[in-house]
Amino acid sequence: MPRVCQITGKKTQFGNQITRRGKAKREGGVGKKTTGINRRTFKPNLQVITIELPNGGVKRLRVATSVIKRGVVTIPYEGGRITLPIRKATRGRNQRRLQALGIAKKAAS
Repeated sequence: MPRVCQITGKKTQFGNQITRRGKAKREGGVGKKTTGINRRTFKPNLQVITIELPNGGVKRLRVATSVIKRGVVTIPYEGGRITLPIRKATRGRNQRRLQALGIAKKAAS
């Protein structure tokens, strides 16, 4: 399974880890010197979430945590696009925001 967010398309990126020695000029030194450059990977923080479809079914998606923080996902559904709440995100700090948007159900007291 590839490490790719199914909503945003975020995937593993590559970069460098640069090792330096010395004291910075602004701190009174002669400047930093690069002693090594190593390739490294930046991996997205992917989690499996569950969303409830309008027909009563559930769907599992592998998404980045930035999507979970929003509390809703927009997915293709029956020829169009539909915005649905994430099951776990309807609890806690997102609950009031989702209720204001009219997406989350009112909590039963």
